Amino acid sequence: MDLSELKKLIRMFEESKISELELEREGSRVRMSKGGAVVAHAPAIVHHVAPAHAPAAPAAGGQPEAATQESESKNHIVRSPIVGTFYRAPSPTNPPYVEEGDIVQKGDRLCIIEAMKLMNEIESDAAGRIVKICAENGKPVEFNQPLFEIAPL
Repeated sequence: MDLSELKKLIRMFEESKISELELEREGSRVRMSKGGAVVAHAPAIVHHVAPAHAPAAPAAGGQPEAATQESESKNHIVRSPIVGTFYRAPSPTNPPYVEEGDIVQKGDRLCIIEAMKLMNEIESDAAGRIVKICAENGKPVEFNQPLFEIAPL
């Protein structure tokens, strides 16, 4: 479902007398409810985008420790594609999607990032073992912030 189809669907929903709509098509699921939040579940495509501005050069003292460790690591870093709130599970009563030590495949669901009342499911873009969960459940995350560290198998 592309953006124009989604906009048309939202417009039709707002003009109708129905109070709730759920649609699943082509691997995407959209659920709308009047008087509540709009929630869309679709596979999130995580693209690693270079920042528009290059970071400033570090002071004469050298690089920050975290940046040095990250660049030396052979592990893959899954980063947040958007600004939002990080959730490890689909709801407070469900278990987390993944734990440290779990083996994941490319496309496995790792977490949810809520942004503007939309629940964005973040999928792994690499196979391997989760060695570190870098974000805290229920806390805000920034664009490009590390979420998971995955060691290749």
